[in-house]
Amino acid sequence: MSAMSCPSWVELFRIFGRIGLLSFGGPAGQIALMHHDLVEERGWLDEPQFLHALNFCMLLPGPEAMQLATYSGWLMRGVAGGLLSGLLFILPGFAVIMALSAIYFHFGDLPVVAGVLFGLKAAVLAIVVEALIRVSKRALASPLSWALAIGAFVAIALLKLPFPLIVLGAGLIGVLAQALRPVEPTINQAADIPPVASLPGLTGPTLRTIAVWGAVWLAPLALLTVAPGVPETLTAMALFFSKAAVVTFGGAYAVLAYVGQQAVEVHGWLMPGDMLAGLGLAESTPGPLILVLVFVGFLGGAREAGLDPITGGVLGGLVALFFTFAPCFLWIFAGAPHIERLRSVQWLTAGLSAITAAVVGVISNLAVWFALHVLFARLGEAAFGPFALPVPDPATLNAAALTIALCAGVALLRYHLNLLLVLGGATLAGIAVTLLA
Repeated sequence: MSAMSCPSWVELFRIFGRIGLLSFGGPAGQIALMHHDLVEERGWLDEPQFLHALNFCMLLPGPEAMQLATYSGWLMRGVAGGLLSGLLFILPGFAVIMALSAIYFHFGDLPVVAGVLFGLKAAVLAIVVEALIRVSKRALASPLSWALAIGAFVAIALLKLPFPLIVLGAGLIGVLAQALRPVEPTINQAADIPPVASLPGLTGPTLRTIAVWGAVWLAPLALLTVAPGVPETLTAMALFFSKAAVVTFGGAYAVLAYVGQQAVEVHGWLMPGDMLAGLGLAESTPGPLILVLVFVGFLGGAREAGLDPITGGVLGGLVALFFTFAPCFLWIFAGAPHIERLRSVQWLTAGLSAITAAVVGVISNLAVWFALHVLFARLGEAAFGPFALPVPDPATLNAAALTIALCAGVALLRYHLNLLLVLGGATLAGIAVTLLA
């Protein structure tokens, strides 16, 4: 790494603190913000480092943007740097989503609060589109990557295929394409071919890392399970969010359907409609979109823990935060050293790049899903052979939401206005629409 790649602790704290406060718009916007600050503006990471880290984080279960922040901090300052950057990325958003969850629980029916949510959700549509355009320009650099992104969109949006299957298929296609690619001879070909790195085994340092960070995650889980007097709801949440952290690939977007179904139908922590409200809050606050799980934990604890609502909500939110994000540090600190060693393994790099392209299609699907639910009051579904297409009812189009979204899009894409200014304007517009309705 260059000398510029090793910022001081003060610089690291300042920049990742800024990223944590300004990382609106879901994973696409957050990744774009980190790329701008770390690669383009300061040169702390070069483009291959950043994209290789992004490819690895896309492969992991959990929130890819938070794991990318942790990975970036680890590259520059080791484990302590990764821990600092990861925490700074999530804690500002955690504080905001906890406050908003409490407001939603106690005052969600007030017109002013409803107006704030209305304006923010409409503006987020523009934020996601703008960020998705920027990320796509970097990730979709070849005809194959475009084909993978389009294929992933069709697979998840129209065929309803599971995300892990899409990831595996894209990775295999990338590896196969690399294997079939002809090798161009050079004058001194042997000298040009880098040494082939071997896949690493579980070495001593890796085993120690797994043991330490595995204990950080699982010891509190075991304690909650056996300790007397712990509300059953909090124990169930700890187990549930730990499971979600392991089985949900593709970041927050992949976890939403699973968590929503389980939290509403199985556990009864949320009522129908709560999940969409929580998603709107998480989309419009800094930090990873998966902080919507803190909203789930707060409402579940407030309603079902058998404690007073504030105490139960705070404890539920803390349980969701810890058991959602603790595994992320394990994945990064145990895997990142090996991934950095394997940057010269062409088939692995090709597979991870293909996965990144496929995830662009998945993110596009969730952007469409979110837009349909914000702009239309009623949605149907039409089947065409194996394809299932969402069909909005045109009569239920919310013209005010569409107007706010379009104005926010023009402000961001045409005039490049400050993000917080755009969100503030959308909030005021949402309040006005709600109060004048």
